[in-house]
Amino acid sequence: MVRKSAFTLIELLFAIVIIGISVISLPMINLVVVKGISANITQEAVFAAATELNEATTAHWDENSFEVGETNTLARVIDIPENTFRCDNNSSADTYRQMIGHINQPLHRRCLDSNTTSFSNIDVAGVISLGDKIHGSQNIFVDSVPNNKGYKQKYNSTIAITHPANFDGTNNNNIKQITVTILDSDDKPITRLHTFSMNIGEVDYLKKEY
Repeated sequence: MVRKSAFTLIELLFAIVIIGISVISLPMINLVVVKGISANITQEAVFAAATELNEATTAHWDENSFEVGETNTLARVIDIPENTFRCDNNSSADTYRQMIGHINQPLHRRCLDSNTTSFSNIDVAGVISLGDKIHGSQNIFVDSVPNNKGYKQKYNSTIAITHPANFDGTNNNNIKQITVTILDSDDKPITRLHTFSMNIGEVDYLKKEY
């Protein structure tokens, strides 16, 4: 007597069901993977924009916001003529080179001495102003050519400075708005971040020597 092996009807049905589930699931799994990659790319774009903003906010508010002849290049407050809060330029006053809100103590923020400082463009090596940070579209990655080992797309960033900035519904001459936009290879915005830079200068630092 010859015995033949074969699938029963139930086993065949189970096999068809399992294959069907696999066929249906594969496109869904692929879609989830693609969405995950897209989310990672967007996150990279956000990190790139945040880095650009951090670099911009470390720049001088204006190329004129430092004093010629000083040993440091710390930013000072620029006395804007149209500003309601003006710097005190009376050299005999206790509040000389200060304005409302300043702390009347050494090593704190000070205004430029507008009696002796010429407000013209001053080019000092190593001093970066917000104006220097403005650029057109540029690559945000070192290797800008898409390849199999790195990013699959080319990403560009643009920086724009708006002055006076619309802050809380009011155009303020003491505030500049910095906008960083990350674009994909088709120049479509992926993300856009904003921050503000204030005309508040910097505090001096105290150096200890031993």
